[in-house]
Amino acid sequence: MSEHTRTRRRTDEQTEESASTETACPECSGTLVMDDEHGETVCQDCGLVVETDEIDRGPEWRAFDASEKDEKSRVGAPTTNMMHDKGLSTNIDWRDKDAYGNSLSGKQRQKMQRLRKWNERFRTRDSKERNLKQALGEIDRMASALGLPENVRETASVIYRRALDENLLPGRSIEGVSTSSVYAAARQAGVPRSLDEITEVSRVEKSEIARTYRYVVRELGLEVAPADPESYVPRFASSLELSDEAEHRARQLLQNAKEQGVHSGKSPVGLAAAAVYAAALLTNEKTTQAAVSEVADISEVTIRNRYHELLEAEQDLPVA
Repeated sequence: MSEHTRTRRRTDEQTEESASTETACPECSGTLVMDDEHGETVCQDCGLVVETDEIDRGPEWRAFDASEKDEKSRVGAPTTNMMHDKGLSTNIDWRDKDAYGNSLSGKQRQKMQRLRKWNERFRTRDSKERNLKQALGEIDRMASALGLPENVRETASVIYRRALDENLLPGRSIEGVSTSSVYAAARQAGVPRSLDEITEVSRVEKSEIARTYRYVVRELGLEVAPADPESYVPRFASSLELSDEAEHRARQLLQNAKEQGVHSGKSPVGLAAAAVYAAALLTNEKTTQAAVSEVADISEVTIRNRYHELLEAEQDLPVA
């Protein structure tokens, strides 16, 4: 064994020994934990205080609720994909007032108006950023109208950014790709909305949304599982003001339909609507096919057909 190899081995052993000493108690070899409140390192087993007067890297202020924490914090909001500049740029307030709430003079107002104009121009320096800004605004508008959570908006923004980077937009509208991004993100997050619901809040036709959605999913290689009918049940039951028992019964009907293979090739929205209607009847709760049809945005004929199929799949129930 060479001298260099022996020296390196001794160095590694010393490093390992020092690392184990830092994490083990010198008295009982117990685990050491950091007590940030008192600035101490303490043994978890015997209580020995190993180090004191450690540096507290937290803020020097204390807060007792979320609003107080936001007021005292001196850092900005976290970066987000939901804004074209990821929230890193500065906005100039639209109100013509100074830091003390006093109104600005006429000369100062003109100056601030010019600054706002140039600030807006610098925030969107080229056509790609203007495109992104318009699309992310559309995504936020549609997600708000559909009641989608923030994580879905973030995912939709990432999907659109990927489509823009992969040069998928030529020949397609900004609204079409942004709508497809929302539709795909909602399905990925397990809070799907039907294509008809998406079309109601979009500025493009249903056929264009479906075509663009298939293209974006294929080109980006997105993993989007088929929509589960059960994921629509809570929303439909809540809109119809049905009980938890009816919602649970609707889930049972759909689970049994899956076991029997009845759901194959059927619209998940239609199956969910029929299951909710059937469950309401089975639990003696008042609802009509028209009411379910309006909530689910699907025809009464579809509800009737799926309703019979679901009941037939129920082995212990007579066919209605």
